[in-house]
Amino acid sequence: MLSWAYVDMNLPNSLSITRIFLVPLLVVVLLTKFEGRQILGVPKELVGAAIFALASLTDWADGYLARRRKQITPFGQIVDPLADKLLTSAALISLVQMDLAPAWMVAVIIGREFAVTALRSLAYSRGVAMPASPLGKIKMVAQVIAILALILSHGQHTPLHLLGQSALWLVVLTALVSAADYFRRVNVILNPRVANFAPSSTRDAGRKAG
Repeated sequence: MLSWAYVDMNLPNSLSITRIFLVPLLVVVLLTKFEGRQILGVPKELVGAAIFALASLTDWADGYLARRRKQITPFGQIVDPLADKLLTSAALISLVQMDLAPAWMVAVIIGREFAVTALRSLAYSRGVAMPASPLGKIKMVAQVIAILALILSHGQHTPLHLLGQSALWLVVLTALVSAADYFRRVNVILNPRVANFAPSSTRDAGRKAG
């Protein structure tokens, strides 16, 4: 159990916490019916996109700073992915509520996140770390593009809306393929006979890729 007495609130961890606090603010901005659809004279879609962009920037910044400053902590390893999932889940569910994204696509994306989190936790319990795959990183970038484009397009059939829809399809495809890859890798970990019968060159390549 993580004791708050030993939580190191360095800059990377503070950015992760900030991202969590931005989640309810994003939902309020996106789903509240403001008069004239404006907040202090600014279209609420623009405000919502700015909040999401800022939160996404903190996602990149906390990882970069943690590695650069060598401030990777157990607390950060827990809070950072939690903040990511809260942010993206809240944004995607808000898009469904705003009729900007199909509910089934969002269900697939969020379901994949829970499944992969469970798989990585299972692997970690066996002493094996499973870093994000290249497909997972592509999914994350496409996810940010899709959410920003769909928020800003506000459902109007513009090139921005088309970009958002295309990026969302890419998210779904990469989510499914990367999830299958995680299942395969965890199956190798849990089934020693699969690893023992695999050619040594294949095992070595798997270690380098992981």
